[in-house]
Amino acid sequence: MSARERVIVALDVPGLTEAEALLGRLGGAPRVKVGLELWAAAGARAITAAQAAGARVFLDLKLHDIPETVARAVRALGGLGVDLLTVHASGGRAMLAAAAEAARALPEATRPRVLAVTVLTSMDEGDLAETGCMGPVAELVTRRAALAATAGADGVVCSPAEAALVRAVVPEGFLIVTPGVRAAGAERGDQKRVASAAEAVRAGATHVVVGRPVRDAADPALALAALADEIASASVR
Repeated sequence: MSARERVIVALDVPGLTEAEALLGRLGGAPRVKVGLELWAAAGARAITAAQAAGARVFLDLKLHDIPETVARAVRALGGLGVDLLTVHASGGRAMLAAAAEAARALPEATRPRVLAVTVLTSMDEGDLAETGCMGPVAELVTRRAALAATAGADGVVCSPAEAALVRAVVPEGFLIVTPGVRAAGAERGDQKRVASAAEAVRAGATHVVVGRPVRDAADPALALAALADEIASASVR
């Protein structure tokens, strides 16, 4: 996997027209993320547009329901040919296992790899405490990552701050996808646990998800190329 393929550009835009425009400005992004905003606006058409532009799709819907419902959703979404698909680790072992089993039952050439979202990068310990989850964020992320691995998931989504801890408790080949990537000194927005792309990769991330730093750049293709260069440099150290 090349450094460029390790960058997932988030198509965090309000509709299909804006998504197609961004895809055109990216100069051939290997991987893109379709999240809730674009999915709500355009549905499967967003996936079709990304695939037509030559990109593999990370469908980030964070499925969270009873095991049977999630398994049925995975089977339905698997027919869209997405590369990666998220469920929420807080759904528990049975739900995670149902999602993983449903994905594995699909044809290998088209089945999505199931990623368990551990803790949103917009949350810190205070936010977790308000939901009834006490203790350090890193501890909860690590526990949920280990649970996802034993339940059969293909990987997790966590912040760069926990990537090294997660890498230590999951099997070889397990995917670690890290959002919350920002350049040093850049505006964090609503993200609380962030790092640079190089720091994320050195900590053990297999992929980094980047939204605003590429989407809002004057030249998104140039911003994507710079991130790929940064990852390539980090990977050889």
